[in-house]
Amino acid sequence: MRGDLVRKLLARVLTTGLAVLAFLVVALTGATGWGLALAVAALAAAAAERRVRPGADAVAESVLVAAGILVGYARRLDAGFDPALAATALVLLGLVLLVGPLRDAGALEIRAANLPVRAWTPLVAARLGDALLVLLGLVAVAAVLALPAWVALAAGVLVGAGCAAVGADLARRRFRPPAGGGPVGRALRRHQPEFLLYFSAPPGSEYQVTMWLPYLERIGRPFLVLLREPEFLPTVAAATSAPVVFCPTLKTMDEALVPSLRVAFYVNHGAKNSHCIRFHQLTHVQLHHGDSDKAPSANPVSAIFDRIFVAGQAAIERYARAGVEIPPEKFVVVGRPQVEAIEVRPEPARRLAHPTVLYTPTWTGHHADADYCSLPVAETVIRRLLDRGATVILRAHPYTSQNPASARQLARLTELLAADRTKTGREHLWGTAAARELTLTECVNRSDALISDVSGVISDYLYSGKPYAVTDMGADGADFVARFPLAASGYVLRRDMSNVDGVLEQLLDTDPSAAARWATRSRYLGDFPAESYAEAFLDAARRELDRGWAPPAPRTAEAVTEDGAPLSPTA
Repeated sequence: MRGDLVRKLLARVLTTGLAVLAFLVVALTGATGWGLALAVAALAAAAAERRVRPGADAVAESVLVAAGILVGYARRLDAGFDPALAATALVLLGLVLLVGPLRDAGALEIRAANLPVRAWTPLVAARLGDALLVLLGLVAVAAVLALPAWVALAAGVLVGAGCAAVGADLARRRFRPPAGGGPVGRALRRHQPEFLLYFSAPPGSEYQVTMWLPYLERIGRPFLVLLREPEFLPTVAAATSAPVVFCPTLKTMDEALVPSLRVAFYVNHGAKNSHCIRFHQLTHVQLHHGDSDKAPSANPVSAIFDRIFVAGQAAIERYARAGVEIPPEKFVVVGRPQVEAIEVRPEPARRLAHPTVLYTPTWTGHHADADYCSLPVAETVIRRLLDRGATVILRAHPYTSQNPASARQLARLTELLAADRTKTGREHLWGTAAARELTLTECVNRSDALISDVSGVISDYLYSGKPYAVTDMGADGADFVARFPLAASGYVLRRDMSNVDGVLEQLLDTDPSAAARWATRSRYLGDFPAESYAEAFLDAARRELDRGWAPPAPRTAEAVTEDGAPLSPTA
C-alpha cells in the first residue's frame, strides 16, 4: 500500500516537473528543440501516470505543455501572427478544459460486457484523456517539422468533434433519458436473469469472483455479475459467458436490477454491499470467498444478509465464539464447492524421501488484528525445508505486493528457491508459475504437506486429508488453538521458530494428527459425498431461487414490451 503511494507521488512529480521545465525552456530560452522534446517527455510521463492513477487530474500540466508547444510552434514557423495557429490554441484550450469533465461524466454511465449492446459513449469518454495526449504529441511533432499550422488545427478539430459528440450524447442521456431504460437495461430485461453476483473490492481481488463463477453457471439459471469498480470488467467478463455490468452509481444499479431478479449473492463484506442490500425484493445471500478462522470470517456485518452459506458447522460456531448473534435459520451448510477437484489421500504418507511442500503466506491485512503474515520469519522455514530435500511451491497472497516489506521478504524467498533449483535441480515453483499457471487446487494436488498462515487455504487443504502446519504470528501462545481451532488438527509453528524442526518432523515424518483431521474435515467442510460434493451448494442455491418467489410489482410507471422497449399507452 505504501509502495502504491510512492509510485503515485513519483508519477505526479515527474509529470509536473517535466511540464514546468518544458514551458520554461521554450518560453525563457532559445532552445526550442529541447523545449519541444521536454514537452513530449512530459506527455509520456502523463500517459504513464494515467496507468498508475487512472483518475489523475493533469489540467495544469496540460495547459503548460500546450502553451510551451504552441510558443515553440510559432517560433519554428517564424511567420508572425498565424490565424490557424491562434485557432489551434483556442481548440487546445477548450479540449484541455473539457476532456476531464467529459471523462468524469462518462465514468458515471453504466457499461456492460457479454451483452448484445454497443454503448460507445462511456468507452470513448474514458479515452478522451489519451486522445488529448496524442493530439498534443502530434502538434509537437508538427512544430518540430515546421508543418503548416492548418495541419495541427485539422487534428484539433477532429478530436474536438469527437468530444462534442460525446458531450451531446451524455447531455441527452442526462436530460432526456429513455422511458424504458438505456440499451443495457433493455438487454438485461430480454436476458431475464434470475440472480446476480454483486462485487465490490480493492484492485487485485477478482479471484473472489472467479472462484465462484463456474458454480454459479452450474446452477443452470440465467444470471449477471454486477461490478462497482471498472477495472474488474475485462477480467471478469473473460471468465464467464454471463452478462457483466459495471454500475458506477446507485442510479445505474436501478437500471441493472431488472424485475426478473430473485437472489443476490455476495462474496465479501465490502462497504458498497449496502447499495444492493437496499433492494428488499431480493433474497441476499453471503457466500464468502474462503473459509478460515480469521477474524473477518466472523464479521458482524454478516447479520444483514438473509442467508449465510457456510462450508460447515465450524463456521457457525465461529460466529458464536466471536459473540456475533445471528439467528440459526440464516445459516445454510453447503460445503466448499471449490475443493471438489482436490485429490483425497485417505492414508497418511510418512517419511517421504523428497516431499513437496506447499507454502502459502497470507498478507498483512487491513488492520493489525488481521495480520497473520509469516513472511518476516519465513526464511528459516524455507531453509529447513531445503535442508530436508523438500521441493517447495511458494504461492503468496495476491495482496502481498501492497506491502513493501512483504514484497522484499517474498523476493528473498524466491532468491533462495532459485539458487537451490540451480544447485540441486529440484523443481521449486514461485511467482507466476505457482499463482497464475497453476490453480490452488493443482498446487494442493502436487504437494504432500502444507505450511500456511491463518487463512482459507488451510480449510481447502483439509479436504485432501494431508498434513498441514499453521504459523502462530501473534502472542497467543497456549491460546492460539482456542482462537483458531483448525490449528488443533495441524502442527503449530511458533513465531520465533524455536520448534521448527519438531514441527517439520511431525509434518513430514510421523504425522500424529492424521486421524483427528478427518473429524475436523467434516466440521469445517460438511459431510457430503465426494462424487457429488458441489451439489450441496447447487441445490441450496436453487432452493433460494424457487423459495416462494413471485414477480415484484413494477417500481414505477415503467411498462415495457417483452424486449424491454417502452409500452405505448395505446398498446
